[in-house]
Amino acid sequence: MNIVRETKCVMLCCLAMVVGWTCSGAGAQCKGAESVAGHWDLALQCWTLNRYNLFEALDRAASLGIECIEAYPGQVVSGERPGLKFNVGMTAEERSYVKAELRRKGLRLVNFGVVAVPKDEAGRRRLFEFAEDMGIETVVAEPGEAVMDSLDRLCQEFRINLAIHNHPKPSPFWNPQRVLDLCQGRSKYIGACGDTGHWRRSGLDPVACLRQLEGRVISLHFKDVVKEGDRWTRAAKDVPWGMGKNDVSAMMAELERQGFRGVFSIEYERNDIKDLTADLSACVMYFQVQKHLLAATGWRSPLAADLSNCVYPAGSWTYEGGVLERVGGDNIWTKERYGDFILDLEFKVGAKANSGVFIRCGSIDEWIHTCIEVQIHDTTDGTKHGQCGAIYDCLSPSENALRPTGQWNHLTVIALANRVWVIMNSVRIIDMDLNLWTQAGKNPQGTRNKFRTAYKDMPREGHIGFQDHGDPVWYRNVRIMPLN
Repeated sequence: MNIVRETKCVMLCCLAMVVGWTCSGAGAQCKGAESVAGHWDLALQCWTLNRYNLFEALDRAASLGIECIEAYPGQVVSGERPGLKFNVGMTAEERSYVKAELRRKGLRLVNFGVVAVPKDEAGRRRLFEFAEDMGIETVVAEPGEAVMDSLDRLCQEFRINLAIHNHPKPSPFWNPQRVLDLCQGRSKYIGACGDTGHWRRSGLDPVACLRQLEGRVISLHFKDVVKEGDRWTRAAKDVPWGMGKNDVSAMMAELERQGFRGVFSIEYERNDIKDLTADLSACVMYFQVQKHLLAATGWRSPLAADLSNCVYPAGSWTYEGGVLERVGGDNIWTKERYGDFILDLEFKVGAKANSGVFIRCGSIDEWIHTCIEVQIHDTTDGTKHGQCGAIYDCLSPSENALRPTGQWNHLTVIALANRVWVIMNSVRIIDMDLNLWTQAGKNPQGTRNKFRTAYKDMPREGHIGFQDHGDPVWYRNVRIMPLN
């Protein structure tokens, strides 16, 4: 079975587990203020998109909400300059050309690798001068022992890290102990770029490898993989984080325990998938959710026991035994406003009933045109983009994940900047980039919607609301984790 193609939605089961059970119950407390996960950076190792030029890879990273880049030597820079490759030998003008594009897209070039370390001292200095000029924080390489003292001196002089990368067995650094041997007695700038996929391909446990390298992990080529056949080999394939055998949440928890403050670079080795957007988006979402779960103070309920923190006509909703029930009168809104968040709840509707969950409502008085609605519906055959779980009038769910009438459904809505994901009953059904909705009243594919505001211009923070559409609806176990 093709793991990625056949289980594109199932890959979010693991995320649903992170959302639903890492912290059990509304109001449960997660890791406290001492967590360092909030300082982690997510990067794209451009080798993942090596069929594209560098500027095209930057476009894709920016569209996924990734803010950092790890470049690799030899990638064609742009279609405009097909003969220019990203490397140490670029002229000052060529470097400025790349830096201007990075600034234009709001991206940071943090890492460079895997590079071949020059054999001569002058060449090694040029490498570090290039890194300094480009703003690179970490050079990733697989150096020989003979040059380590020279590299350490350069690292300290330029205050740039040297992270030793591990290719699979029998490469020189497949065993973490070999990396530790080279770090022994050297400065804090010398450490490991742990390639978690290659550790698994070498038959090692990545969590144990990270534990062994404690204090020397500088950066990561972060991967989740599945094996081909009965043994771990180089043929093991990269899959979205949480879908493989690397226990991604355990790796991140171990790094959080160690106080790691470095960069997670998403890297895929495989080239059998033409479009990796869905896979990369799932990795970004998994990372962001797990990062915030580790760093956050915990879940809380947006609904007070007496609904005193909500705006609604008296008697139109009841909240008893933790169940919010529509009685009739109008929508109910939180007084508090939320920007980036994980909203987690269960809902149940009557036969053919209709409702909705509103997010980021800019104005309660003008809610139709200032908020995003996740459609709640007893059927999936309503109006276009009106099926249960749809972003109403804008984007249909990828599949029908609704349970039969009268049963409770589990819904998770994740909003991060321009991205909105909806997971229903452990199936990802919506992956939305708000920035693609560039025109008022029009969807990207050309169909019309009813909104006077382009979705890219919708408020990025606002009230949470539950719709009274005249039909019976119930919500319970409503909890939210702000991510900003």
